Amino acid sequence: MTAEAGLPDTLRDLPAWTPEPVELADLELILAGAYGHLKGFLGSYDTAMVTAGGRLADGTPWPVPVTLSVPKELTEHDRIVLQDPEGVPLAVLTVDERWQDPTSGDQRLAGPLEALRAPAHGPFHAMRRRPDEMEPADGPVLAVATRDFLHRRQLGQIRQVAERLGARILLMPLIGGGHDESLVRALLAVRRELPDSVVVPVPLPARETDADRDVLLRAHVAAAYGATHLLAEHEVAEHGVEDVPIPIAVPEPWAYDADVEVWRPVARIEPDHVQAELGPERLGELLDAGEPVPDWFTPPAVAAELAVARPPKRSRGITVFFTGLSGSGKSTVARGLADALIERGGRTVTLLDGDVVRRMLSAGLTFSRPDRDLNIRRIGFVAAEITRHGGVAICAPIAPYAATRAEVRRMVAAHGDFVLVHVATPLEECERRDRKGLYAKARAGLIPEFTGISDPYEEPDDADLVIDTARLTPDEAVDRVLDVLTEGDWIRPA
Repeated sequence: MTAEAGLPDTLRDLPAWTPEPVELADLELILAGAYGHLKGFLGSYDTAMVTAGGRLADGTPWPVPVTLSVPKELTEHDRIVLQDPEGVPLAVLTVDERWQDPTSGDQRLAGPLEALRAPAHGPFHAMRRRPDEMEPADGPVLAVATRDFLHRRQLGQIRQVAERLGARILLMPLIGGGHDESLVRALLAVRRELPDSVVVPVPLPARETDADRDVLLRAHVAAAYGATHLLAEHEVAEHGVEDVPIPIAVPEPWAYDADVEVWRPVARIEPDHVQAELGPERLGELLDAGEPVPDWFTPPAVAAELAVARPPKRSRGITVFFTGLSGSGKSTVARGLADALIERGGRTVTLLDGDVVRRMLSAGLTFSRPDRDLNIRRIGFVAAEITRHGGVAICAPIAPYAATRAEVRRMVAAHGDFVLVHVATPLEECERRDRKGLYAKARAGLIPEFTGISDPYEEPDDADLVIDTARLTPDEAVDRVLDVLTEGDWIRPA
């Protein structure tokens, strides 16, 4: 793909690439100056040094690798345009180094970035300021960089620490997860309980790193935004003071005093008056069941946003994803499940059968591995959208590759729930049925890369249900799936 025609002539013929979500967030933060001295994506030596010791090759403390993966064909170019998911060019990367990650095998490019325009994608974009757009503070600033909702305990701790420091409060919702809008709205709602506070969303999604390095990364970004302190649950271990750009402020323990019905420091509560906090598991159970979250635990406005982010299971979107060999009975069971759910009512049901999708959504694709993966990603994208809007998506492709199935699970899980059903009918039975004559053609060499014959089927080890239609009638197989959905409380018992 080449860059759009609206670019200057010198850039118009450059190849264009849309980075993955974490890389896109890194790109935005580099361009905004929120990553401090970083001016581009890191090369192999810097990456190795950061991974091993939390420092760049020149000795500068930096907690996480900031790298860019690209398809192999892009490594042949000296400059590429990086764009957002809508194809809007954001920056030009001048390639200093082409390297292959020794762990993942990914092809990577490193080099400085030249900004083309400010990013304009994502929710609450009007609130997302660059560090140089922040009003200078005339005193301490306490940053609260969070991916989680703030409840009454955290609000009390924040107020206490801010008062102790004499600090203004910078609330930084770290967006890039599945419920960004609810998180930002919840923080805006509690801002009235935090005097002299401002909310600035920052595109810093969770990444695969340890808790200490995550805190350090938050501290670097908070410092760029003018914070003088970062609130965190714990100090970072195994790092010297010089590695931490701003002091970490750890609040003292708080609990709910059942005697006077307030949250306050544990040291001021009689031991027998401490009421156990509502843990994440119990909170999840309340939300799943559609039960109210108690007011003593969180403000009503936060409870309302929690219910939006995690609706009750019986109204939450879900994808039921069938996988198995051709002829295994996937389509038959999937159609039976769709009919059963429609008959029960109360749910919007969409069936994405493999053959129908091939005709309507993926016409023109071959059965090569790249095209098969693209077909499954398309199914996953549609299923995720159905799930996001509270519907039930029922998918029945072969989906032979574990990595692509995992990718679809992640796509859907960002918006709702995902149930994987492995239709594990043996190859011999599938071949015996051969209703479409496909196995016979594959055995004759007329169909290359045919799953189960000349191409592998990677059996899932993460299936929520395994069924064999050689041992079950279609109605019995449908009943097994309905049992899983009923036990999971996604549907009411018949």
